[in-house]
Amino acid sequence: MHQPPTFEVDGEAIREERKQAGLKRAELAELVGVTPRYIAHLENGTRRRMRRPPYFALRAALHATDERLRRQPPRPTEDPPERK
Repeated sequence: MHQPPTFEVDGEAIREERKQAGLKRAELAELVGVTPRYIAHLENGTRRRMRRPPYFALRAALHATDERLRRQPPRPTEDPPERK
């Protein structure tokens, strides 16, 4: 079964951007076309992936960049673990 493309988002960044924009969860949810509960799940990390349409709406509503809203992959360690 084909899964639609999704974006992994950074909930903490979403919360910070929302607060900086002076928006309540309900206000942001209305702009994005989702529920306030959905926004809460994103912000607290219960939900980490978003489909394209709501993600693009969220990014536009917050006037934020992909670099700010998307989770960055963990960096590899500098020294690989020793093998025994």
